[in-house]
Amino acid sequence: MRTLVSSGSYLEPIIGFSRAVRTGNVIVVGGTAPIRAEGGTAAIGDVYAQTRRCLEIVEKAIVDAGGRMADVVRTRIILTDISLWRDAARAHAECFAEIRPVTTLMQVTAFIDPDWLVEIEAEAIID
Repeated sequence: MRTLVSSGSYLEPIIGFSRAVRTGNVIVVGGTAPIRAEGGTAAIGDVYAQTRRCLEIVEKAIVDAGGRMADVVRTRIILTDISLWRDAARAHAECFAEIRPVTTLMQVTAFIDPDWLVEIEAEAIID
């Protein structure tokens, strides 16, 4: 069984993607940008707050797919400026200090919206 989870992002139908997909006991959450609930970019210029917003969206997608943050086994923190990694890592640690998933931090040239400083990906396995 395949379950598709939408976050309501305006980009989902344009690109043809789901925020998360659950197949069996695996949930995969795609690149999650810091989009405010009412639209637009959250916390422009603040990588810590943008990372927190990304993680809120990731958590909702995982819960909507029937999981919980404790099920997360891998995250990817993707930044446009790797020198800001400590601020993104601090937000990540606030969510995952006890869970401690495998994590990769990397830099890309840019995202679709130039105000996005970070995107997060996650994978969960439900026991």
